[in-house]
This record gives sequence, C-alpha cells and structure tokens, in this order.
Amino acid sequence: MKLTDPETIREGEKEFIDTINSELDWGAIEKMLFEKHSLTLQEEIDYKNGDLVVYKDQIAYKFDFEIKVPLSVIFDREGECLELSTVREGFKEDSDDVSQNEMKPSSQHTGPEGKVNQMVLDIADMISEINQGDE
Repeated sequence: MKLTDPETIREGEKEFIDTINSELDWGAIEKMLFEKHSLTLQEEIDYKNGDLVVYKDQIAYKFDFEIKVPLSVIFDREGECLELSTVREGFKEDSDDVSQNEMKPSSQHTGPEGKVNQMVLDIADMISEINQGDE
C-alpha cells in the first residue's frame, strides 16, 4: 500500500538536491581541485546530475559536473613539446606558504616524445580521478 505519490517524493528530492547544488562553495572546490590535480576551472561548469548515495557506509551527496580546464601547450620551432600546463595564467593560491612557481606543474625531463606521453597520461589520470569522485 502506497503512503504517498512517488512523483511527490521525486520532486521533493530534486528540489532538495537543487538547493544544495546552489549553495556549493566553488572557491573551495577550485582550491581542492588545484591542490590535488593542479587544475583550475574555466567559468563554464555544466551540472549533470545530483543524488543521495551511500559512500563508505554513510549517507552522502553526489553531484556530477562536466568541467572545462585551460590547457596551454608550448612547443619549439621544431615541433617539440616544451611544456604542457593546465594552470590558468594569474591563478593565485590563497595560502601564503605556496609560491606561484611551486604551483605550476613541473615539466618532465624524459625527452620530447616522453614528455608528451607522460603529460597525456597525467591528464588522463586526473580526469579519471575527478570522474570517480574519490577523495
């Protein structure tokens, strides 16, 4: 025997998730993303879905977004990759104990082809971790 209309429950849950989504601290999210993956966000962030989930035996909220990140590629006149960076120019960490130079990803020193391959793998790993939502 139903106690209420299932559509009413779904609408209430959606409204609840939308309220939480509207209050997310994007400054804190960007800071964590930078600290963990050395990535900064562009302005366009697409919300895909939100839901209640069980995570490590506790009730949690899962929000799925698609993000765009800046990508700068530097290569020489021979076509050799010199550096790949996903740090937005001018991005400054709030913490005083991290200098601007320390925040930039270090370049790989394994030859041009190895550099590109390693950078691609690093970016793929970062995107995979972001998509998995691990902490």
